[in-house]
Amino acid sequence: MKILELDVDRIGFELIKPEAKAYEESSEKKFSIEDAMALFVSIESGDDEAVADKAIADLKKHMAQLKRSKVVLYPFAHLSGNLEEPKRAMQLFDYMFENVSKEFETVKAPFGWNKKLEISVKGHPLAERSRTFSSAAQAEPKLQKKAKPIDTSIVRKSDVSGLPETDHRTIGERLDIFSQQEVSPGMIYWHANGYVIYRQLLVLIREKLDEYNYEELSLPALANIALWKVSGHLDHYNKNMFMLDSDGEQLGIKPMNCPSTILVYKSRKWSYRDLPWRTAVNDKLYRNEISGSLTGMFRVRELTMDDGHVFCREDQVENEIKIALKMIQEVLEIIGMDYIVRLSTMPEDHLGDEKLWEQATENLKAALKSNKIKYEIKEGEGAFYGPKIEFELIDAMKRRWQGATIQLDYQLPLRFGIEYTGEDGKAHTPVLIHRAILGTLERFIGALIEHYQGKFPTWLAPVQVKVVSISEQSNAYAANIFNELKKGKIRAKLDDSDRTLDYKIREAQMQKVPYIVIVGKKEEDAGTIAVRARSGGQKFGVKISDFVEKIQNETAMRVKSPN
Repeated sequence: MKILELDVDRIGFELIKPEAKAYEESSEKKFSIEDAMALFVSIESGDDEAVADKAIADLKKHMAQLKRSKVVLYPFAHLSGNLEEPKRAMQLFDYMFENVSKEFETVKAPFGWNKKLEISVKGHPLAERSRTFSSAAQAEPKLQKKAKPIDTSIVRKSDVSGLPETDHRTIGERLDIFSQQEVSPGMIYWHANGYVIYRQLLVLIREKLDEYNYEELSLPALANIALWKVSGHLDHYNKNMFMLDSDGEQLGIKPMNCPSTILVYKSRKWSYRDLPWRTAVNDKLYRNEISGSLTGMFRVRELTMDDGHVFCREDQVENEIKIALKMIQEVLEIIGMDYIVRLSTMPEDHLGDEKLWEQATENLKAALKSNKIKYEIKEGEGAFYGPKIEFELIDAMKRRWQGATIQLDYQLPLRFGIEYTGEDGKAHTPVLIHRAILGTLERFIGALIEHYQGKFPTWLAPVQVKVVSISEQSNAYAANIFNELKKGKIRAKLDDSDRTLDYKIREAQMQKVPYIVIVGKKEEDAGTIAVRARSGGQKFGVKISDFVEKIQNETAMRVKSPN
């Protein structure tokens, strides 16, 4: 049995039509529940009541840990390729419902239906868990077979047919931004257009790092499991880590950057005068998510986090949080997305002295107040090692996305035994601030694609200008204009094909290019260009030098409104 367990602010679903021969009748067609634990369950071949009991016992522990009282059981066939036959699966699902509902307010999503799902997941570290349960017979190891040669006929892109036109996967394929391949589940193949967006966001982040005196590091992807044991990941996060054995040494592929960053801190001696030390890492991370939970760019196994860690003295904490808040606000102002700010406080399952938690929470409140930021309190939703500030982004369609976070951590510095020499000559423990501005770049870009619907602002657009010639006689002049744009560091493409002008313009419009430059004999004779904006406005007799300057300014100023 495979389960994706989500602690949700809200979950709603609407029954559309039965999708299996065996399905449950239901008098109600719409459901909506708030503050619940949602279990997406795949019942596998060989599962029995004993397996279900294991899953229920694990759920009870987690419910007590998070103080939840409501459960939604949701049949979800997509977590496994080894499903039980529907009639038996329905029986086991009923068995789980009967037993769970004895202790919790429980809703069961009807079995065998095609459903329209809406869900908002909470932001704390235990809000998303993947679980696997099996019987002793199912758990018996099988003899490994020699790997077969790859059949190139099955190496293909993931299918996006049937997805809405507004979905980032549909737009991503149409605009040649990215693809996902079946041989690399949960990983993004960045096409040239998409990698422009990826790089431009990193350029923005790195400008902020320079402005606020961060030092960027790059850290190994592999580390002996001893590191992950000290950090607590081996105990609290091991099911989401990729592990491997190399010559008898057990290694873990990093799911987070903080433990390795702390090792860099430990590599030298520190004085109170050296702090704060602001660090950033933009490396790839790897998390072993259940295959059925992978969703386009929103839930992946390979991810890039614009990660930051600040080591500081206690008296510097409030100011460092203010700086992180300022960085986040400045970036979100450029991006043009609204947001809600939440402060998540100490969960029941936490590390450390409660007095330190109170102190950390007050520090976060003080920083929010001094920055005049309105916020909501999320009681008990902090990380197990510290409270945190969360930015929930709101896109053009009023949907919400997990965004920036700031976490105040007194626990990892103690676990790793890091120190600095204070003004009194004694050893002191620094405070660690974790912060991410964009968060996961893959998730953020997926949200941006849907927010802009592919109409990226000029500074972020993969192709900023498309140059098209009216006829073959104008191709040489079009090439000269294209070269002038390239000299001005503008991302341009040239279409001097023998297709009709209407076709060329329509194709550029389909690619959501911000500006189309049109040239013919009239423009060549006058030494000018005609410019057509994505919004539909058109200007004639434009000097190429003026147009280059316009695009350069829009890029440099990062004008946020798509034209």
